[in-house]
Amino acid sequence: MSSPDPVIDANLAIALDALLAEHSVTRAAARLHTSPAAMSRTLGRLRRILQDPLLVRAGQTMVPTPRAQALREEAATVVRSLGALLSPGASVDPAGLRGTFTLQAADLVGAALAPGLLQLAQWEAPGVSFRIRGEELEAGPALRDGRIDLEIGSIDHVDPETQVEELVSLRMVAAVRAGHPLTEGPLTPVRLAAAQHVTVSRLGRFSGPLDAALAEQNLHRKVSVVLPSHLAAMTLAARSDIVCLVPAAPPGAAPSPLTYDAGALGLHLLDIPLALPPLTIGMAWHPRHTADGAHHWLRNAVRRTLCTSEAA
Repeated sequence: MSSPDPVIDANLAIALDALLAEHSVTRAAARLHTSPAAMSRTLGRLRRILQDPLLVRAGQTMVPTPRAQALREEAATVVRSLGALLSPGASVDPAGLRGTFTLQAADLVGAALAPGLLQLAQWEAPGVSFRIRGEELEAGPALRDGRIDLEIGSIDHVDPETQVEELVSLRMVAAVRAGHPLTEGPLTPVRLAAAQHVTVSRLGRFSGPLDAALAEQNLHRKVSVVLPSHLAAMTLAARSDIVCLVPAAPPGAAPSPLTYDAGALGLHLLDIPLALPPLTIGMAWHPRHTADGAHHWLRNAVRRTLCTSEAA
């Protein structure tokens, strides 16, 4: 009959390291915040296990035996390894990160994220790269099985265990080309409804919150085309009299990165004179990544990129 495996006590390794570093039961006890009597008992246990006195009296001091001297560096290495093993996962040096993060986001969110993420990675984590996928996967299962690391956008379809953090609340504004008739004079619900519109929907839907708000005024707009891409809709608006909707920061707040492409296309942003629900942009991840240091850096990078008040 084989003997049972020995029980490994990590506290013994920590005590051995302290005793061999201090050459004193009293100082080792103070280092580990215990009593000299308890440390003396631990030294006795170590002597029995290792079959060596380890520390012996030499006048008023204690000196290590040859076996203790041979164990000194190994004991210190074990204690350092234990400290690293049991330290919080968020304590990570971004400069040492290597690999690719996969994010899922609508094209407009992805276009707003990419420049800021690349800049932060260049400064802090040059070994990191990003794969940004369109909204093609069901987020819950994709987060759970690791096909995506983070979902960013309007989070409205999450599994119960999914972690969600709201990042920024935006409002919808009307975007039109320079010289568009709606840029002349005040924008009223009647004038807005009379214009031609493009909507953005991956499912091909023609209506949305703006239609519900117009219906309360007994108005109906003409949607001339439905596109699956926000960037395509803004490009169409820049080249025609079509009106598209663009998310923008609340009045008085710093501009949102989600409106940068509209500005680059030369679009004029017009306040909509109707009560529309805000657009909340958030990020979602599986809880197994919550304490992971690399994922912690990723979430913080996304937060700093999209939350302009924090990035400033």
